[in-house]
Amino acid sequence: MVHLENVSRRFTTLSAVRNVSLQIEGGTLVALLGPSGCGKTTLLRMIAGLECCDHGRIVIEGNDVTRRPVFDRGIGFVFQNYALFPHLTVRENVAFGLRVRKTPAARVGAIVDEMLDLVGLSAFGDRHPAQLSGGQRQRVALARALALEPKILLLDEPFAALDVHVRKELRTWLRDLHERTHVTTLLVTHDPEEALEVADRIALMNDGRIEQFGAPRDMYERPASLFAMRFLGPVSTLPVHTGQAVHARPHHVRVEPEAFPGSVKANVLRALQRGGSVHLDLRLEDGSHVAAEVALSQARERRIFERAALHVAAIEYCTFSAADAAPAPHLALEIVCA
Repeated sequence: MVHLENVSRRFTTLSAVRNVSLQIEGGTLVALLGPSGCGKTTLLRMIAGLECCDHGRIVIEGNDVTRRPVFDRGIGFVFQNYALFPHLTVRENVAFGLRVRKTPAARVGAIVDEMLDLVGLSAFGDRHPAQLSGGQRQRVALARALALEPKILLLDEPFAALDVHVRKELRTWLRDLHERTHVTTLLVTHDPEEALEVADRIALMNDGRIEQFGAPRDMYERPASLFAMRFLGPVSTLPVHTGQAVHARPHHVRVEPEAFPGSVKANVLRALQRGGSVHLDLRLEDGSHVAAEVALSQARERRIFERAALHVAAIEYCTFSAADAAPAPHLALEIVCA
């Protein structure tokens, strides 16, 4: 559906996007994830036609749209700030693009009804944006974009301005909406949790390039670099007898009350219960800190809350080369850490 071929964009001395190639299958939801300034929004705007390509090609449904204007790409765009018309009602906002296209009035009404039902706002059609919550306004913006039956839906950090509880609700809602519409969707976000929860595929960007592209679970469990591992979730680093560090997810750190082969002693600095798990902040004898996560039932059984010291080792980890390139995954029950 969408093929990016060595696309680049430069602003004076800054290379915002550097020779990015990406193949996005039709009907999938892809998250463009990365830190501020990595080029994800610039890449999205290039696909939309709001930024030009200095090099490379953008192909949508087999058609080269690299030099085509915005209105000739079949794109629906939803911004972080909603971009709704405050003087228009919800129905009028959703209908706006259809009327610009001179869609027959009877057809406009039917489409608007369908879109408002799709986003769960049928009862709010006569309200103005100021009378809606932030989450409701973002749903109106999505309905307006979908009303034009876009080939691709582009979402530029649509939930970033909302509070954490509303963001979580809208993630689930967006995933459900995508399952119903199957519109090819690109979501720009700096939130790893959002990308892991919502997307079919994640394109992790770093310094204008694609660091890794793949399914959320694969990327979380098998990161291609230390940057990818750290950006996608918490990382614990433990030393090994060769002098090389191992990097593990906190839930892959084995925690025991007593010493076991391959373990090292760690002092418990903090034990914090979060739902059904306990998050531990541990300090090794060399002064370094290690994060671990254990099930609440295990913590109670082993009386972890009452202990000043535990013994830890990584049971699943990745090592990376000095160039931070491909990982070498290891699986072991006991790893010598000192």
